[in-house]
Amino acid sequence: MSQRDPDGTRLPIRIDSTSNGEFAPKPLEKRNTVANELAQTWSSENARKRGMPRRAFMLSMSGAATSLLAVNCTNEQTGQTGGRFDVSPEAALDEEAAQAFLDGKEFIFDVQGHYVNPDGDWLKTMPESARPFVFDQNACVADAPDEGREYLQCLRAEEFIKDVFLDSDTDMMVLSFVPSSREAEPLTIEEADATRRIIDAMDGDHRMLLHGRVNPNQAGDLEDMDRLASDFPIAAWKTYTQWGPDGEGFFMTDDVAEEFIARARSLGVRNICIHKGLPFGPRSYEHSLCSDIGEAARRHPDINFILYHSGFDPSVEEADFTAGSGKSAGVDVLCQSLIDSGIAPNSNVYAELGSTWRYLMRDPNQAAHLLGKLITYCGEDNVLWGTDSIWYGSPQDQIQAFRTFQISEEYRERFNYPELTPELKAKIFGLNATRPYNVSKEEVLQRASVDSLTRRRHAYLEARDPSFQTYGPKTRAEFLALRRRQGAGPA
Repeated sequence: MSQRDPDGTRLPIRIDSTSNGEFAPKPLEKRNTVANELAQTWSSENARKRGMPRRAFMLSMSGAATSLLAVNCTNEQTGQTGGRFDVSPEAALDEEAAQAFLDGKEFIFDVQGHYVNPDGDWLKTMPESARPFVFDQNACVADAPDEGREYLQCLRAEEFIKDVFLDSDTDMMVLSFVPSSREAEPLTIEEADATRRIIDAMDGDHRMLLHGRVNPNQAGDLEDMDRLASDFPIAAWKTYTQWGPDGEGFFMTDDVAEEFIARARSLGVRNICIHKGLPFGPRSYEHSLCSDIGEAARRHPDINFILYHSGFDPSVEEADFTAGSGKSAGVDVLCQSLIDSGIAPNSNVYAELGSTWRYLMRDPNQAAHLLGKLITYCGEDNVLWGTDSIWYGSPQDQIQAFRTFQISEEYRERFNYPELTPELKAKIFGLNATRPYNVSKEEVLQRASVDSLTRRRHAYLEARDPSFQTYGPKTRAEFLALRRRQGAGPA
């Protein structure tokens, strides 16, 4: 019997207001809430038709298909014609039909994952009453050694491994870091490496890569790059251009960024992952924009610039982009910057989808525009899969939604967007990331087929128990409380 949701109250495809902590949760549109209500109703009806307990139905492929069909229904009724989830009505009751749409054999390489240490020294900097990363404290079943903050156990390493590698189809992940002062990191490089070693112990040393966090405008971070590169298997550097110890960010064309890039080059780690989009606030908003990326890429063609969140701003409505149209927000800034600097598609600028795709699952028009623009201007080989999990729980619903999403024929003809073929989706899911990270897909999959993590997953699937829960803030009040306690949100 399920310990996490025994009555099957949670939907397997989660369209909700959860944020990763970097932007204020945006309430769902009426059509979104209607879709969730319809999915709940249809799930109960379909479970009865199949003679299954509701929780068992939610665990089935037909349960996920039912949720996506409900979303399609309400979107179509409200004129959302930009895209849809390609699932047949038969999939709601026929498990084989549902598998044909929702199951897949793609190599999935998630280039943005997170967790926190629930017992780390970072908590000592907070008052005992502080409750960082507030969310549903019944989200997972875990021991609670620290009374009052027991919910943080849902973000511990073992839960991270379960959500990512047992409850989803993810093959590989890059473990990243949050912006913070050096003394207040919710996850240190040492703790992250310890998680990598946990996976190593399962013969899974090929499954987890590490970032080295560098805020070049913070004293000590540039100097610490040598230690990070020598002591840990750093695959890329992670930085936040809109963050600084005094609240002021920087541009990737500033002197401090040039020194950062030079050090990265000298250390032989030429992947720089830059948080762009999801603005932290008005003070350093300009640094969250991608206006500096084209010039930085032009200056340094030997460096891979991987843009976390792709410059997406949830407060901006995505629409058709026309070069030179004067648009000045969100992903359009990235597109214009690449054009202005002569950066061709499939060059050294990569767009990553963490939190961006998760947010756009609620809005097929915006999803169609954003995906269409990124594929067109960054290139079909340079859009990377990322989920920003663990803030959104297991990434499986993001995977299933992307597998089935299609830009409508209307939008493809009207805006010259590409069709999301299975081959193109396979590239985005993982093949594209193998190039900057110098990963052999064949080697990873060959080793994964016999590692103990795979054996553990096969055993788990016999009686799997996903929570279908998200962990980040869901209301503006929760978001503001997290910001006050943390100084900066996750991602």
